[in-house]
Amino acid sequence: VQLQASGGGLAQAGDSLRLSCTTSGSIFRIATMGWYRQAPGNQRDLVARITSGGSAVYEDSVKGRFTISRDNVKNAVYLQMNRLKPEDTAVYYCKMMLDRDYWGQGTLVTVSS
Repeated sequence: VQLQASGGGLAQAGDSLRLSCTTSGSIFRIATMGWYRQAPGNQRDLVARITSGGSAVYEDSVKGRFTISRDNVKNAVYLQMNRLKPEDTAVYYCKMMLDRDYWGQGTLVTVSS
């Protein structure tokens, strides 16, 4: 399984970015998908995840600002990030959760104040 993340970049506080993560294969539709982030010197933490049925959970600091969604036809999971803050700066990773975890390569989000 290969996951391809994209959409990161440089943003200013208050801006929006949309991350995408795509993969091939029909197995996507049964997997729980997640977005994680890792800031320099920190561990990799959950940002949001979404089940195959579309149920989503969010880390407290992003509730009301970020939205995770998925398209089971396009084999894609998205993270819409609104009202970005400098503390959102991190490398963002997508993860597919099946019998084991599969990670994408990460995409850097930098938010300036």
